[in-house]
Amino acid sequence: MTVARALDGLMVLDLATFVAAPFCCTLLGEFGAGVIKVEQPGKGDDLRRLGTPAAEGLSYWWLAESRNKKSITCNLRAPEGQALIRRLTTEADILAENFRPGTMERWNLGWEDLHARGRAGSSRGAAAPRPSAHLMSGPPPGSAALGPSGPTPGTP
Repeated sequence: MTVARALDGLMVLDLATFVAAPFCCTLLGEFGAGVIKVEQPGKGDDLRRLGTPAAEGLSYWWLAESRNKKSITCNLRAPEGQALIRRLTTEADILAENFRPGTMERWNLGWEDLHARGRAGSSRGAAAPRPSAHLMSGPPPGSAALGPSGPTPGTP
């Protein structure tokens, strides 16, 4: 007997890299969403090589983050790859990415572009989270990226 899960029937397109957004998609898969992980051709996701490799040759990071996902390769910088992503977004309920601000827009894959072409989201509508440690604006130039916001205890 199969138990229904909260997100059964939802489709997630995971374009994200490195921990935060891919982990978000992993959790969506835990709750039943179908997740398609998009990786770079010839290289794959960087988490495949991060840290200690397991017996299968893949890193433990990758084995943890890629569970509940189906992987494809797609060159997002090429027009053919961009066309594939546009086709996949017609069926996706969620598109997750965490590129630098403006990257998706430069590739004509930003939220506004996908909606203008009538390409974003299934009949239920769509969401496009952009998980990042810095939100989309990032830290101001010259400031610390991550760290304490005040003096460290014990310093003047």
